[in-house]
Amino acid sequence: MLLRLAPVLCAAATAFAAGPSMFLYVGTYTGPNSKGIYVFRFDPGTGRVTPIGLAAETPSPSFLAAHPNKRYLYAVNEVNNFEGRREGSVAAFAIDASGRLTAIHRVSSRGSGPCHLSLDRAGKLLAVANYGSGSEAAFPVNSDGSLGEATWFLQHQGSSADPKRQRGPHAHCAVFSPDDRFLAVADLGLDKILISRVGPKGKWQPNDPPYGAVKPGSGPRHFVFHPSGRWAYVINEMASTITAFDWNTKDGVLKEIATVSTLPSDFKGENTTAEIEVHPNGRFVYGSNRGHDSIAVFTVEPKTGALRPVEYVSTSGRTPRGFKIDPSGKYLVAGNQDSNNFVVFAIDGKTGRLRSTGQRFEVGSPVSFVFVPAQ
Repeated sequence: MLLRLAPVLCAAATAFAAGPSMFLYVGTYTGPNSKGIYVFRFDPGTGRVTPIGLAAETPSPSFLAAHPNKRYLYAVNEVNNFEGRREGSVAAFAIDASGRLTAIHRVSSRGSGPCHLSLDRAGKLLAVANYGSGSEAAFPVNSDGSLGEATWFLQHQGSSADPKRQRGPHAHCAVFSPDDRFLAVADLGLDKILISRVGPKGKWQPNDPPYGAVKPGSGPRHFVFHPSGRWAYVINEMASTITAFDWNTKDGVLKEIATVSTLPSDFKGENTTAEIEVHPNGRFVYGSNRGHDSIAVFTVEPKTGALRPVEYVSTSGRTPRGFKIDPSGKYLVAGNQDSNNFVVFAIDGKTGRLRSTGQRFEVGSPVSFVFVPAQ
């Protein structure tokens, strides 16, 4: 199991062990180097991080999400066999004062290879994207943090331009709109962001029109809304691009603004993208490059929502998959999946640029991060 502080930071970690007011949870792919979800303390004032240990043992918790009340944590288990069925699962945990997680229960994700989940802003619904089977589902969240039976399920259909990776649907991300009226699901296999109208059980329905599209062969992966609610962005895994959209909040319609590369113009190697985040102040967008092994930084044009490249910052490791900006917007943590570590950057609030803090922590196959206030 890999979970040790990089030697250069040992002395510093001892000095700031007391005082951080947030937990930083790290989701992983389990195997020889990882057993599940790990937890660290994070000081939002200084950006300093110190390890606590294994928070919960659970199979391949490759994406995490915290309940809005900060008492519960949820993880997909990116597996293809749950209780003898070709399905993955969603695990629910209670967070205690030490940051450890207590399992509440696991439920079927209603498809294979679940890779992403999110909660609505009211904390009443949880949505999951099943990559392997190309489907989406939504579950009610009970008052004790457990999940009820699915109130929505949609099996995606179709294909797109790439005969190897897009022969069928591959739902990769499920995100509620800022007003919780719509669910947007990016499907890498279809080159579409499917939009559904949220309703009570039996009342959900595909929107009209039912999707927004990107250029064939792009492979949309993760999708985010701008804090203003005016725009949305999808990072395209196969094309190494980000597409900006106008978002019609009334009708749930996406209209493409522009698409930009996540790579510098002189890069000639192979690359795929992974995560995307909008800075809390709405002025910057960040995306991760796997191959170029960097975080791409963009500014948001204030009138149009279009993106302008600022810089491409090395993560000092291989295959940066997931990253997360802390709630204050001052720091960004980025995980190097194939280097078994994550690093911490400081964010310049005026320019969006990243500066390494020198902190590096070893965790086996880190792929997802979430910040939760300590109780």
